[in-house]
Amino acid sequence: MTKIIAIEWKLFLREPAAAVFGILFPTVLILVLGAVPALRTPDPAFGNQRFVDAYVSTLVVIALAFLCLNKLPSTVATYREKGVLRRYSTTPVHPGKLLAAQLVVNTIAAAISVVLVMVVCRLVFAIDLPHHPLGFFAACLLGTTALSAVGLLIAAWAPTARAANGWATAVFMLVMFFGGAYLPRFLLPDVLVRIGEHLPPGVGALQDAWLGTAPSLVHLGILALTTVVAGTVAARSFRWE
Repeated sequence: MTKIIAIEWKLFLREPAAAVFGILFPTVLILVLGAVPALRTPDPAFGNQRFVDAYVSTLVVIALAFLCLNKLPSTVATYREKGVLRRYSTTPVHPGKLLAAQLVVNTIAAAISVVLVMVVCRLVFAIDLPHHPLGFFAACLLGTTALSAVGLLIAAWAPTARAANGWATAVFMLVMFFGGAYLPRFLLPDVLVRIGEHLPPGVGALQDAWLGTAPSLVHLGILALTTVVAGTVAARSFRWE
């Protein structure tokens, strides 16, 4: 299993676009936004906080959404289409271990991306680190597993790698919209903000943990439920070839 994870990590790094966008883009984005003086000024719209302070949780959403909804479904669907999973089934190594390795690689990449964002936010913009570290860790972990389960579900149902890319892109755009990536969440109607708080990867839980309160058990519970339901359905309906 360790060997498979190491190989999948090397393959991940051999795709510069995926590695750069998935790991570095959130950090580059906060540096670009932070270069605008108005976004570094306290604003009543954000509870007298700066825009960069309120936008950190959205950066986490961007990182997790790209890795779990763009990278994961495409890779798994391509493996099945090219017969990689079928070849694995002829060896003592179960193809499921390859899927597990994908989850581990995505989790590692997500952790690197989030930590990099935290370091840059702290050193460059003096943004406080998460005030509730344990809650933030739980929200990140459950957000990653929930979106990964959705990504595997897409890979399980999509007939081809091209179809997986199309379906994943549609879900990716919805997650980004509700996560505040396209429009700041304070500009969205309250009903959309509430929906976004409960959808994976749980921007509400991430923001609560970062700003100082424990994330809602309801938010974390929905993420855990999504992981179990989507993961179970994906596992039972997945076609290895």
